[in-house]
This record gives sequence, structure tokens and C-alpha cells, in this order.
Amino acid sequence: MTDETYDVVVVGSGGAGMAAAITAAAHGLSTVVLEKAAAWGGTTARSGGGVWIPGNDVLRRHLPADDLDDARRYLHAIVDPDAGVAPTRIDTYLDRGAEALRFLTEHSALDLEWVRGYSDYFPEAPGGRAGGRSCEPRPFDTRRIGADAATMQPFYTKAPLNVVVKQSDYRWLSTGLRHWRGPLHMLRVGLRTVLARLRGRRLVGLGSALSSSLLVGVRDLGVPLRLDTALAELIRDGDRVTGVRTASGDRIMARRGVVLACGGFDHSAAMRAEHQREPAGPQLSLGAVTNTGDGIRAAVEAGAATALMDDAWWAPSIPLPRGPWFALAERSLPGSIMVNARGERFMNESLPYVEATHRMFGGRYGAGAGPAENLPCWLVFDQTYRDRYLFAGVTGGRPLPKSWLADGAITRAGSLDGLAAAIGVPPAALARTVDRFNGFARAGVDADFHRGESAYDHYYGDTTNKPNPSLGVLAKGPFYAARMVPADLGTKGGVVTDERARALRADGSVIEGLYAAGNVSAAVMGHTYAGPGATIGPALVFGYLAALDCAGDGATPAGGVSGSRTRARSRG
Repeated sequence: MTDETYDVVVVGSGGAGMAAAITAAAHGLSTVVLEKAAAWGGTTARSGGGVWIPGNDVLRRHLPADDLDDARRYLHAIVDPDAGVAPTRIDTYLDRGAEALRFLTEHSALDLEWVRGYSDYFPEAPGGRAGGRSCEPRPFDTRRIGADAATMQPFYTKAPLNVVVKQSDYRWLSTGLRHWRGPLHMLRVGLRTVLARLRGRRLVGLGSALSSSLLVGVRDLGVPLRLDTALAELIRDGDRVTGVRTASGDRIMARRGVVLACGGFDHSAAMRAEHQREPAGPQLSLGAVTNTGDGIRAAVEAGAATALMDDAWWAPSIPLPRGPWFALAERSLPGSIMVNARGERFMNESLPYVEATHRMFGGRYGAGAGPAENLPCWLVFDQTYRDRYLFAGVTGGRPLPKSWLADGAITRAGSLDGLAAAIGVPPAALARTVDRFNGFARAGVDADFHRGESAYDHYYGDTTNKPNPSLGVLAKGPFYAARMVPADLGTKGGVVTDERARALRADGSVIEGLYAAGNVSAAVMGHTYAGPGATIGPALVFGYLAALDCAGDGATPAGGVSGSRTRARSRG
């Protein structure tokens, strides 16, 4: 056992943790990052890597007409007041977001680009943007982080042929050869991969690129990153948090503060059973397996309040043998519907994924709410859909793996009646549902659930499909049913914090010396999700603000480099 002292102790090495560490160290504070897992990067590295921070410098270059007033109207309009999110926290996120991202860019290798056209999730809400506010990292060459590349958390699923696909590529890859942009993006992805190999570059994209670029800043600022170092408890002196005790018994003291950034309770069966509704659970989580709620439990023991524990960053998914496949585009492509055990549609299948999973649960979705109204459910599609579109990484026209059918994740039958019998839904009900939907598809108007009316619905639709990119008939056998489950990208509930990321008690008082950012904290988005990257965006911003508060600079914009990059950037 050892005793050490730093100015700031950061628990967790995902986006929130690295943002806090970079900011603290750049302000001259001695800082250490403790990571429970044997790999760094947390759920951020396993994610799509999108960043939703309105008004940032990248967006300013492309969207000069967009302003924070629009984003403010939007976020206040979609975040449910009953979620308990303080308006000042929303406003601080928006007002300080661009500053935070600029600082992190100047003190790391972070290099983002706008994902053109990737709509906000509620673009028709006041202040929403159909053109989108999401950014993503450019592909990153992991040679820049040397041996650290071997210990990075892997992406949640393996890309075919190990190609590097950006979010801006995936939209068009999903529609295959239907639009000229599909083959163009296939060519781009292929050329990017071939050229990288010829040049000896080891490219990663998405969350891996985001995490790697932040790690450059952590390493260049001399911040130690300790893997296999789990939090056991917080050390307190009276009402103030003064350090942490690790699972191995070491005491690591913090003069300025402890920043919890160690993820949610994704893989804690006990906490999920206590707070959430079946069948949600560790087996369906795409978050890092070491996210078991350690930080939340430690904060509660120190007196912290929690909120939103019944919710998660849900992801309607197909339970394939190798693990859940996040069905992002699959639900929006024409020629598909989702039905429940009654053989009935129950939502606009193209809804943003958190909202779609809320509909799968139906009504309330916390523990004790009873059986989920629309689970089990299935994504039903026909052979035309299968011939045209990418499905769970399998290109259109290729047969689906036999293991998927043998495992029961996918069911196939020559007729709708046969499919209904195979998945246990009333055949007559399924036939009526498909017949009614086919009428909507021919007319181009979904009179029941309004699929295809929102600009977001069209993002993953087929623009060549007329009259509605999101609606297509199911007519050609054989027919398929993919079982759908409520997987998640991490839990959403956690420590209640203020606009400076300080942990709060139930009476609203501040726990001195304790901060929380990322999925260990209650989400600033409440029960909803503003757009692509609205998980990582707040994690970066509040990790930054937590460190500023530790530095005694929480009320004013941070200093740092001006007009030039740090050596972390210039080395690239």
C-alpha cells in the first residue's frame, strides 16, 4: 500500500476523464488518471465518437447562420422539465461548450469535422436543425500513441475487413448501390484503407479516433495513466472529499478535487435490477464491461444525490451470437416495420434510438413498471429489402449467416403466415398490419405513426425510394424477422451535479472536493437525446468545467495557448 498526493485525481479514462485531466494539467495542476480496466478509453472508445456541441469552431466555419439562441431554444424545448435537469446546467453546457472544445483541441490531437446533413434528432422542434450540429473525429494514425494503442478499449463490434468507416460514410454504405453516393463512399473507404496500409499508417476511426487524439494530450502533458486501478471508496475529511482509496488499498490524495468520470452501471446486474425494467441488463449493454457503478456508489456513500437511474442511452439492437448489433439504419430503410407480440406496429420505426426504445418498453420504463408493453418485438422485412440494403454489416444480396438463423436472432419463412407462426405472433394480425402499412408506403404517408415526416427519418432512408424515402412495401418473399432487444450504449443516471460539475446532495448543497462528468453523472439531456454525439459532447464539456473549478477558474473562460497549437498538435 502506498500514499500519494496530487492536485487532481481523475477516476476514469473515457472522454470525460481525459478532458478533465488535460484541462487540469494544462492549468499547472498535478494530475493522475486511474482506470479500473486493463484498457483505456472507456465507453467513449467503443462508441461512434460523435460530438454534439453547438456553436463550436468547426460548426462556425460551416454553419455561420446557426447561433446559440437556436440551440438554447431547442434544448430547453426537448428536455422534459420533469427530468429534474437545472436550466442553468443546460445553459452552461451551451455557453461554455465551444470554449471547452477549443481548449481540448489546442491541448491534444483532437481534429473534428462536421457530419454534413446528420440531422438533430428532433429537427422540427424549435431551434432544431435538419442539417445537423454533429461533428466526428477524422481518422487517426495510432502510431502517434505508440505502445498505448495495444491497450485501447476496442470498438464495440469489429468492422468487416478492418476498414475505417466514418459516420458520414455509413449513411450511404447502408443503401448499397441504390444511390451513386453508395459506390462513391465504398470507393473512399477502400482507398483510405489501401493508402493507409501502403504508407504504413494504422488508422482508426469513430470513438477510437476520438479517444486516441485525446490521449495524445494526456501523454504530452505528462499525466500518468494507471490501468487496472479500481476505485474502492472516497476518502473524506469531514464533509470534504480529499482523495480515493483503490481496490488494492492505496491512498491517493487530492488537494483540489476528485473528478469521477468512470462511467455508469452498465454491467452491474444488481443496480440494473434495482433501477431498471426487464429485460434491460448487463447482457445487452455495449458499454465497457468494467462499468459497474463504482463511482456512483462511492459518491452516494459520500452523500451525493442521484437522478435518472431508470434510464439509459438505449439502442434498439439485434441479439446476434457475437453480441448485440446496434440497429441504427436498419429500422429506417424502406421495406421494414417493427411489430410486437400482438403482430402490431407500435411506433415510427425511424425514431431516434433512445425514443425508439422508450416505445419498446411502453409507458414507464423504470423498475417495478411491470412487463414491457411492446416486448418481445421484431423488425420484419422482405427479400427486396434484403437484396438492396446493408444489414448488420452484411451487404445487400448476400445470404445472412446461418448462425444467426440457428441462434434465433433472425427468423426466415416463405410467407408472412409462416413467419408469424415461427415467431409466435397472430398470423391474421401480422397480415393486417403489413397490408395497412403497404397502403401507407404506396401513398407515401404513414397515417398511424408519421414515419418519414421528420428530416431525421430520411437521414437513414433511401432517397431513391419514392414517394417517401422511409416507406416501402413488404411484398416479396421470403420474409424475415429480426428479434429486437433494448440494448444500451451506457446508463444515463448518476450523480446529480451543478453547472460546474460539482456533486450535490439531495438538499442541493455542494460536496466539496467531488466532481462528476460523463455517464457517472445524471445526464444534462434528461430522458431525451438532442443529436448524434449528445453523450460525448456533455462529457467533454463538464469534464473540462470540473477541472477549471479545481483550478479556481470555473467562472471565467480558461487561459492557455492563443492562436497556436501546443506541441501535441504540432507533432502531427
